[in-house]
Amino acid sequence: MFWSLKKRGYRTFHRTMKTVGGVLPFPQPALLTGPDSLTKLAENIAVRDLQHALVVTDAVLVELGLVQRLLDALDAQGVQSTVFSDVEPNPTIETVEAGREAYRAAACDHIIGFGGGSPMDAAKIVAARIGNPLLSVRAMKGLFRVVLPIPPIFCVPTTAGTGSETTIAAVITDAQSHLKFAISDLKLMPKIAVLDPTLMVGLPPHITAATGLDALTHAVEAYIGVNGTDFTDAKALEATRLVFSSLERAYADGSDLDARTDMAMASFCGGAAFTRVYVGYVHAIAHQLGGLYGVPHGLANAIVLPVVLDFCKDACAPKLAELARAAGIDGSSDSQLADDFIAEVRRLNAATGIPATVAELQASDVPEIAKRALTEAHPEYPVPKFMDQTECELVVRRLLA
Repeated sequence: MFWSLKKRGYRTFHRTMKTVGGVLPFPQPALLTGPDSLTKLAENIAVRDLQHALVVTDAVLVELGLVQRLLDALDAQGVQSTVFSDVEPNPTIETVEAGREAYRAAACDHIIGFGGGSPMDAAKIVAARIGNPLLSVRAMKGLFRVVLPIPPIFCVPTTAGTGSETTIAAVITDAQSHLKFAISDLKLMPKIAVLDPTLMVGLPPHITAATGLDALTHAVEAYIGVNGTDFTDAKALEATRLVFSSLERAYADGSDLDARTDMAMASFCGGAAFTRVYVGYVHAIAHQLGGLYGVPHGLANAIVLPVVLDFCKDACAPKLAELARAAGIDGSSDSQLADDFIAEVRRLNAATGIPATVAELQASDVPEIAKRALTEAHPEYPVPKFMDQTECELVVRRLLA
């Protein structure tokens, strides 16, 4: 009885959030695409009379010389830059605080997130701390808790997956508790997003796979959730179509610019969908795997996705069938198409080197992972079917090697 009442309460929350989401003035970033996008970005920044950028990135991108292309474009427009390259794969609160100090020390006036989801998310939270010096990162956890305006943010993804360049969310790790959590606020939407496929040409195949399946997870969870809209459904279906038509091509040949362009757009569309209607249990579980074991977010999502779809299939078979059709799967019965879609997700995982289990996962951690995942998911995530503690533990145990 108590669980039934809780589920009704969650659904009431979801209906309320859908109503609120329908009237919120959701901003969208201006989109720059193509090989000359960095030049266009620098021109746009100069026109805004911004003087000094903090470029938030990671050491690998600096070593590869990709960051230098951005710095050269900024310099050509008379825009100064300071590079903060200490962002790790799962950025921590301490990293954000170091980035904040770098911004203040160099007297910057805007921030560019350059890289995968980690640098872009770190850039957003650095901006939130700059604009809200009296609010800790932990105090901004959740929805709409970034109180004051923040410096302008611009995002340049070098992977195709997170969609952070078009979302109001940023994920951070609390190293003390090993918890990952999200900060979501309209103020975190970047002013401009850059989609340059040439920046992604050198991505190793395993990163291409994990980030591409991250984009698919965003699309799928946004679509099967109960809060979808015409806009988010269209974006989710388009992202799904692009992933299934192009991910294996990009994985096999990183220099295929058409495939890279498609995957960049899939990431953008998936981000545009989930940032408006949120995600689900895949993310809730994946965040715990990242927080406890450092499993990269895209890889964790890819592994967890088919297992969670097995759990909720009976509650969203017609939607899974539509996703199957977007993926190019033929069939007549919704039930059969739903099964076929989940099977195709597993095939795509295997074809791109994604394992079916999490090597780091310990059986003794399963109850705590399930507890933390459900705490994250309830009531915010508008999932198609609710899990209780026992059901979540069963799902997580299927990920054991």
